[in-house]
Parts: sequence; C-alpha cells; structure tokens
Amino acid sequence: MNQRFTFYTHTRRNGRPHDEGRVSGGLHPVFPVLMLTLTLMLNACTEQRGYQQLTGYAQGGTWSVKYNATGIKARPAEVQRGIEAILNEIDTTLSGYNKGSQLSRLNAGDTIRPGRMLLEMYDYGYALWEETGGAVDVAAGPLFDIWGFGFKNDSLPSADKVRATMAVSGMRRLVPTMEEALSADGRLHRSRLLRGGGGDSSLTLRMIGSGTGPGMTGNDAGPVLNFNAVAQGYSCDTVARYLNSLGIKDMLVDIGEIWCSGANPGGRPWRVGVDRPKDGNNTPGADLDGIWESAGGAGRSGGDHEADREPALRPGKGQSLAGEGIVTSGNYRKFYMKDGRKISHTIDPRTGYPAENSLLSATVTAPTAAAADAYATYCMVIGYDAAKEFIEGRAEVEGYLIFATPDGSMAEWSSAGFRLVSR
Repeated sequence: MNQRFTFYTHTRRNGRPHDEGRVSGGLHPVFPVLMLTLTLMLNACTEQRGYQQLTGYAQGGTWSVKYNATGIKARPAEVQRGIEAILNEIDTTLSGYNKGSQLSRLNAGDTIRPGRMLLEMYDYGYALWEETGGAVDVAAGPLFDIWGFGFKNDSLPSADKVRATMAVSGMRRLVPTMEEALSADGRLHRSRLLRGGGGDSSLTLRMIGSGTGPGMTGNDAGPVLNFNAVAQGYSCDTVARYLNSLGIKDMLVDIGEIWCSGANPGGRPWRVGVDRPKDGNNTPGADLDGIWESAGGAGRSGGDHEADREPALRPGKGQSLAGEGIVTSGNYRKFYMKDGRKISHTIDPRTGYPAENSLLSATVTAPTAAAADAYATYCMVIGYDAAKEFIEGRAEVEGYLIFATPDGSMAEWSSAGFRLVSR
C-alpha cells in the first residue's frame, strides 16, 4: 500500500488548478421550465455527453473515478454498481484485513476454494519474486507482521525472531502457481503451496514469542501471503478494464494508486501531483514536489497503440489496456519511532529488516498500475543507484526518484520519459 496522489487538469482559476470534471454531464439548464419533462424524456433516449465523477469507500480509504461518458450507454448509477461489485470482490478475496476473505482464511489455515483473483495474484506475485530477485515477495507476510506493518501489531523484533521468521517466509519455499497446488476438487490448504506439498523437514525452527503467523508451528509452517505491494494497483487495473469493456477510453481511476488513459475534461493529458517526501506530510497534495503529465490527450484514447508496451508478467491478461499506471512509494507516512530510531514500512524480504538507503520516494509509471505498484516498492527496497539503473533499463518503465544527499538535503532524478511538467 503506497502513497496517495492529487490529480489536476490544465484549466486554472485564480492561478490554481481547477478540477473541470466536478460539473459533469455536459448539459446546462437552458430550456424553459415547461420543457423539463420533454428534456428528461429525450435525455433518457440519447447517449450521454460529458464527464462523470464517481466516488466511494474501499480498502481503508476513498476511491474516485472520472470518465468521459460521451457515447456510453451505461448510466453512472450502473457504472458505480459495477465498480463497487469489483471492489467488493477484491475485498472478499485479497484483503488481509477482512478476516472473512479468501486470503485471510487461507493464511489462518482454512481449506478454501480460491477464486480467479487469488489464483491470478499468487501467480503474479511469484513472477515478481523471480523478476526482482526476491526484493518483492508476497510470501513475506510474517516479516511484515513482526515489524508491525502487516496484519498484526508488533514492533522491533529481536534478531532471533527475525531469523526464525525468515525461515518460514518467502516464495523460495513455494510452488510457482497456485493452480498446481489445488486438490482434485479445486480446494486448497496452504500446506499444499509448499514445494513437495508439505513442510521442509530440514528446517529446525525455534519460534520466538507468539510465532510468526497464524497457525505456524515449526517445520510444517505454511505460508502467510500479503498482497499489499500490488493490491491497490491491481484494483485500479481491474476497474479500468471494466470501464474499458463499457467503451470508456478517457478515464482516471484513483484507488490509492492511479491508472489513467485518454484525455481529461479539457481534452488535454491528465496531471498528477507528486508529494514531497517529508516526514509529517500526511495530506495528499498539501506539499508537492512536482506534477506529472500523462501521455494521453485528444485523439489518443482509443485503439491499441500502447498495447504492445504492456509487460508479459501482469495480472488480468485477458484484456490489454491503452494507458498507464502511476504509483509513488515512500517512507514518510508509514513508519514509527522506537528508541529514537525510525522504522519504515519498506521491509527487505531478502534480509528480514527494513531497507535502509538514501531513497525517500520512488514514483514509477508503467503500462499497468499493478506493475507500477510493484516496481515502486522494488525501487524503495534496492535504493537510489540500483533503482535508477533498473528504470533506465526498462523501456516500458519511467521513474522519478527523490533521495537524500550526504548533507541532508533532497535531490531529484527523473528518467528521460518521465513527463514532469512542474517542479
């Protein structure tokens, strides 16, 4: 789960960015009152025009979708219901905070029948683990728990507890796909995800304190999965695919992370503010370091012109999207102080400890929000130099890195294709 953005359009009033989409529908009350009934009847039989904005609550925060409804048959109420159904499915499938979700029940040791989303996210998580050399690991849930950034309230574990937790964490212990771990009737117990279908008998573990995860006991400790590194990006992509299936091309989907395509209400590219990574900057948009501009605009919202840029390793492979995700990960909002030491939420699964480097925030764009989400986390784990090298080596990825210099000041670096229009 990463940092939130503030998005803008180009139109300015009194020198400040103005959100053109707050007055939606494109119709103005120009007809006499006596014509109201006829106007409503005609409007019900014609296609919509103008932009709509829908909002709601999900995943511990608010979500917002702005889209061009021109020519779209589905009415806003129908679109809202569709979005809410998707987000509800994600919550009941992938949330580690919803104790009744498939993920929570699997982590607790229940036998479940995993749905499409869980199968998809597990496989994507394994691919990310391979791609990042273990720096992004959705099976490192117990590590996040003992540091207080997972689904349990813990903090500052001992070295012994870190070592014990490392032994029962990580995708290295698990099979590459969830489907191959299913029983003949399509059900799954987490022990079946272990390579060989059970615990590693070579492990002799001394569990510290209350344990490293629900139901974990020594050699037979099953995995505890945590999809926080990609869940919000995946949510954006899933909603965007739904909107795309309705014929919507111009949209901005904000569910903690952002995915956008096409043009904003002014017919120009979307603009997204990047927050300055200062401790205590907890209000999105209150203190911006820069503003990014999307590649969209008039005449760019349809077709398959960007489909070939979408990475092969991604969830939701059934439908390509023409647009891009943008995600910022940083350590300036999710941290705590312990004995005068700042403990950040960026845990390096390869070491079991919080990542310590000069990188303060990483803003990444990619053809999907899920990829941008994962890669932003990856950058925060590996640090400024390695992150810069990674971004420059990936044609489909752009980035904006803010880091601390030896004298304690902030500095920025952006890749050649990162469209920074204001700093």
